[in-house]
Amino acid sequence: MILLFVGLFSCNKDIHYDIIIRKGTIYDGLQSEPYISDIGIKDGLIIKIGDLEKKTAKRVIDAKGLEVSPGFINVLSWADLSLLEDGRGMSDLVQGVTTEVFGEGISRGPLNESMQKEWEHPYWKTLGEFLEYSKSKGVTQNIGSMVGATTIRINVLGSDSIVPNKEELNKMKNLVEQSMLEGALGLSSALIYTPANYASTEELIELAKIVSNYGGIYTSHIRSEGNDFESAVNEFIEVVEKANIRGEIYHLKAAGKTNWNKLDHVIKKIDSANANGLKITTDMYAYTAAATGLNACMPPWVKKGGFDEWLNRLKDKNLRHLILKEIRSVNGEWENFFTAVGDPEKILVTGFKEESLKQYTGKSLLEISKSLNLSPEETIVELIIRNKEDVNAVYFLMSEENVKKKIKLPYMTFCSDSYAVAPEGDALNSNPHPRAYGNFSRLLGKYVRDEKVISLEEAIGKLTLSPAINFGIEKRGAILEGWHADVLVFDLDEINDKATYANPHQYSTGMKNVIINGKMALDDGKHQNIFPGEIIRGPGYNKNKIKYK
Repeated sequence: MILLFVGLFSCNKDIHYDIIIRKGTIYDGLQSEPYISDIGIKDGLIIKIGDLEKKTAKRVIDAKGLEVSPGFINVLSWADLSLLEDGRGMSDLVQGVTTEVFGEGISRGPLNESMQKEWEHPYWKTLGEFLEYSKSKGVTQNIGSMVGATTIRINVLGSDSIVPNKEELNKMKNLVEQSMLEGALGLSSALIYTPANYASTEELIELAKIVSNYGGIYTSHIRSEGNDFESAVNEFIEVVEKANIRGEIYHLKAAGKTNWNKLDHVIKKIDSANANGLKITTDMYAYTAAATGLNACMPPWVKKGGFDEWLNRLKDKNLRHLILKEIRSVNGEWENFFTAVGDPEKILVTGFKEESLKQYTGKSLLEISKSLNLSPEETIVELIIRNKEDVNAVYFLMSEENVKKKIKLPYMTFCSDSYAVAPEGDALNSNPHPRAYGNFSRLLGKYVRDEKVISLEEAIGKLTLSPAINFGIEKRGAILEGWHADVLVFDLDEINDKATYANPHQYSTGMKNVIINGKMALDDGKHQNIFPGEIIRGPGYNKNKIKYK
């Protein structure tokens, strides 16, 4: 028995690496020319790049004729809660996503007791506790989070339109600071939504200054992507400049045909700001349709005070005429997706809570309105009332020409703006935007391989090292010795997004192996029932100053 143990130990000493990837074509994330080489991985790190022909490993991958790259970073993910339900994160994993960044306006902490109860988050209060809880449950991908300006606002001010006094603003700033110490990557706002849109520019600047002190980034779903697109970008630039902070515009887009020409003006603004010493980047999803709720067709005043008050206003027959009139409005005083689309047939209703309404999943607003014998505007109101919460919808708002123009921008990176799920169980009860299953594969298959909008080495850089630098993620996003071993092996010829608007629950193809922190998470396209994801913490992280209660 002792001899057998000694023999096994001796054999293990002769194994040089955990994984060797042999003869793959390496796209290193630096946007340099690809090259063919071996990669040796051990103890979660890339140990050696070079000729490893005579070296051994527990697992050897023959990558000859295949592409090898760093793992992709999803800079705007809503997988924070879906990973708690299913830590595999399959729709993202099979596309090569190895790191998820959460927190567009709403982050899962810091919460007060009321928020814990209303949001049904009983197991944590702070953002740091949420990340720790998620990791303890088991996650395949690495996870990090922004602290949401909306969450901070609700924590201190509730959901009403309130200008914080000095004491309240200081409390908000303290919560932001505590989140940065807990590892938040930065501050994120989502100013198109209520109650986030109650925040003034000055309030955002004050919160962003705290984040700047800790080396974080400010990201924003800006106040308008439509009629007031340019002024919303001006506000974003003002926050970045006055807070002296790096900034990223989330899912940059010009929404609505009458606004498509504004993208060129906005690009000039960003280029000018960067030329003047600011650091502004952008991200996007590679589709012409946006996804949010039917709430995007409603004026802000209707939604004041939270959902219960919103619902009461929708049920008020004395207000109904005014609400319907404003849904039809094109006056530009608020971001109206109904008029921006211009055709109810181009609004797909994709998700309901109430079982009786699920028959309408995937149908256009026009189809549903005909079946209910109501106008499209009346149908919006009726569906929200019957569903007892907002209703998910997809809006065809953007132009294909602009999508390609954005992909080419040197400071553009990519996001799913969606959750990460498997096409099974409760996930099948609603239709997500196809970006949930296909955004990263669509970039590589459609826009790189087929249409050659940008080169593969440029695309890989935009998916890996560029977002890592933007968000302060250290030693990830490149194939370099000593860096974390988040590594992909894929066949570009087989990379395809299969998800459609009518049938979105379809995995992308072409990804062979996904290695996360040196562990084989996806092998031959199959999840390996391991959960190697780590918490990605921002530059302000200081465990000695965290004040968990």
